[in-house]
Amino acid sequence: MKKIVFSLVLFASSCPIFAQNPTPESFLGYPLGSRFSFHHRIADYVRTLAEKNPDRVKLIPYGSTYEGRPLLVAVVASPGNLARIETIRTDNLKSIGMLPGSPSGPVPAIAWLSYNVHGNEAVSSESVMKVMYELLNTNNPTTQEILKNTVVLLDPCINPDGRDRYAQWYNRVMGMPNNPTPWSWEHNEPWPGGRPNHYLFDLNRDWAWQVQKESQERIRLYNQWMPHLHADFHEMGSAASYYFPPASKPFHKDITSWQREFNNILGTYSRKYFDKNNWLYFTRNNYDLFYPSYGDTWPTYNGAIGMTYEQGGGGRAGVAIAREDEGDTLTLSSRINHHFATSMSTLEAISSRAEQTVQEFKKYYDKAQNDPIGTFKTYVVKTKGNEGRVRALIELLDKQGIRYGQAGKDFTAKATNLGDLKEGNGKFGTGDLLISAYQPKSSLLKILFEARPELEDSITYDITSWGLAYAYGLDAFGLKEKLTPDTYTPQTFNNQVPAQAPYAYLARWNSLDDLKFLARILDKKIRLRTSNVPFEIDNQSFGEGTLVITRKGNEAMGAEFDRLLTQIANECHVVLTPVQTGFVTSGSDFGSNTVSPLTAPKVAVLAGEGVSSLAFGEVWHYFEQQINYPISVVEVENFSRMPWNEIDVLIMPSGSYGKILSETALNQLKEWIRNGGRLIAMERAASAFVDKSGFGIKTKKSDDKKDKESPLKVYANRERESASDDTPGSIFRVKLDATHPLAFGYSGEYYGLIRSTYDFEYLPEGWNVGYLEDDSYLAGFAGTNAKKKLKNTLVFGVQEMGRGQVIYMADNPLFRGFWYNGKLLFGNAVFR
Repeated sequence: MKKIVFSLVLFASSCPIFAQNPTPESFLGYPLGSRFSFHHRIADYVRTLAEKNPDRVKLIPYGSTYEGRPLLVAVVASPGNLARIETIRTDNLKSIGMLPGSPSGPVPAIAWLSYNVHGNEAVSSESVMKVMYELLNTNNPTTQEILKNTVVLLDPCINPDGRDRYAQWYNRVMGMPNNPTPWSWEHNEPWPGGRPNHYLFDLNRDWAWQVQKESQERIRLYNQWMPHLHADFHEMGSAASYYFPPASKPFHKDITSWQREFNNILGTYSRKYFDKNNWLYFTRNNYDLFYPSYGDTWPTYNGAIGMTYEQGGGGRAGVAIAREDEGDTLTLSSRINHHFATSMSTLEAISSRAEQTVQEFKKYYDKAQNDPIGTFKTYVVKTKGNEGRVRALIELLDKQGIRYGQAGKDFTAKATNLGDLKEGNGKFGTGDLLISAYQPKSSLLKILFEARPELEDSITYDITSWGLAYAYGLDAFGLKEKLTPDTYTPQTFNNQVPAQAPYAYLARWNSLDDLKFLARILDKKIRLRTSNVPFEIDNQSFGEGTLVITRKGNEAMGAEFDRLLTQIANECHVVLTPVQTGFVTSGSDFGSNTVSPLTAPKVAVLAGEGVSSLAFGEVWHYFEQQINYPISVVEVENFSRMPWNEIDVLIMPSGSYGKILSETALNQLKEWIRNGGRLIAMERAASAFVDKSGFGIKTKKSDDKKDKESPLKVYANRERESASDDTPGSIFRVKLDATHPLAFGYSGEYYGLIRSTYDFEYLPEGWNVGYLEDDSYLAGFAGTNAKKKLKNTLVFGVQEMGRGQVIYMADNPLFRGFWYNGKLLFGNAVFR
């Protein structure tokens, strides 16, 4: 490849037009591959090329990160295509039914290449500068041939915050010259690493859920283009070679024969470069096409050709790292060359079949609108009593570009419950959410709603079930008949200050909106209470957890109390019920001891070495971006110096806490809890307290009577045999004690996304609020041994300790920020 690139540069230097474009090296002031470029330098280089080539480049700023770094896409096209680029974009959308009208003419292939979704997989943003430079090389016949029939969109860095976190650290510690010794400083990245974004989320798992700002803004632009191909560039461990398609099994069964065929075509084009240069690579291993929220699968389920490229290296590799197994040194320069080669091979592949790719894309959407895949032709979601959850689901549908409506009248139909997959006669009401499968995004709709995706191979890269009915805790149904929805009418919130000042305002408790409302009124110092028992008043029923906001205690606010409360309720989508008395017809009156005060807790979360950065990020984002409630972050190294008197709730995300939980530290912790503190121990943090004095959590004892496993095992089957102990992400029905404050707002069950084979005993002294029974498994892959272990197991438990509590959460209700069904439960743990 070095010879190929060198000849291109020599050839280009004779052309005065091309000579106006600075090379990456001349612009940066150092050889490409000698260090890591900061994001603003990469963005400036892209802008410079766009300014110098206005007839061939259009720059689209599409947002910014949480830390304020710009997000942008460069559209590179031939002068003729760029001159009509807006027509190309809209014609493409018209051809697939995403915009009304007919296209004005044929559409060229549209290829979108994304780089650096994982910040410390930093080679790809170095590579994109070389890719863009070469696409604008008018003396390169290959790239100019590509641009005749292909429009190229380049996203130089999906994750600028993570990239700069890595680049700033590495450039600060790298040796001069760099040290390739694997155990040297520059090859051991500190916590939390550069992989995630600001809130420490993995953006490559966020394509479908769009929890993070970067994902929302990128996919908003993606839906305005709907490219025919999307390539996602990554890195893996430094000992690995290079991965390109064909992908590994399992393939989702709804991936079309054309998409599978093109997966092989991509491999053919990539092999051409790698074989010629004697570069090592592998295919058909590790990287499958199943979980719908990756940069290869989500575009695939949107009809595109989606693929992942993985270069050996990653954050540990730095500029150069010695590889003992290979007997060589892996350099940043060689990694750049490899990603450059697959970028070019990808564009060559789609250009060679541009017309067919566009036709197959249109065919995909024609089928979606006229003969949608799957059994169900209409999806119905019951709305009454679940308005907040349905509203959250609608927000996701809007982000996806999925169309919906509502039932215009009550009706009965044969329907399949998407929770337990039982079929029967369903009764549905006016205003229930209706989603027709006859629409452009039909395939994506089907895949996101499917309760039990068919798995052709048990060895997978990620979770194996994700159905939206489970994720949102909704009663959703699939109908085999085609129904035409009425236009959806969103619920309006117009709480008014009553003419007569009420005794109290009541707010039901069943969605994240209600939790946001609580957080807001606590922030405004409004005093309130909560009913720990159901009650009736004024011929209306209210469940456990209902917020009771009395005038008593808020007298000092005067008329501002009513005005502010109704304003916040409208902004948080909460219905307030004013009442003129504290007397209830059943249940407990508002002055009883079962209607207890709620106060604003001071919350802290542990972070740092040993803590899962992803698990911490989920908690951090939940407080700052989802419920807007203050939280203090404390590094684990300061655990023994915690200001215990200033903390009401301490959250320990999943992690390894052995180094800090000394006997002295445990005694400090227990004293704080006995004095009224609340400890929330999540996943592996809960395991840290097993068999610790004073803590009630225990692992189940093994069954000595069971048959011993045969010691005879086949080495070649080791990976498959180990899968019998795994639960990579499957759905279980968690039984809940809905009378306990931890489960307020839920019925007697909760859909849990179980990702670890834990086996905790029920608490002998405490409250077993959530647990698995013999028949709790619902969907997704869970190994035979794993299913046995997970029977009769504690999932959520509360142990009283003096005036305080320990809340054990074996399951993470905040997983990736998309498991909406768990967010209220976690709020209960914090505030109740």
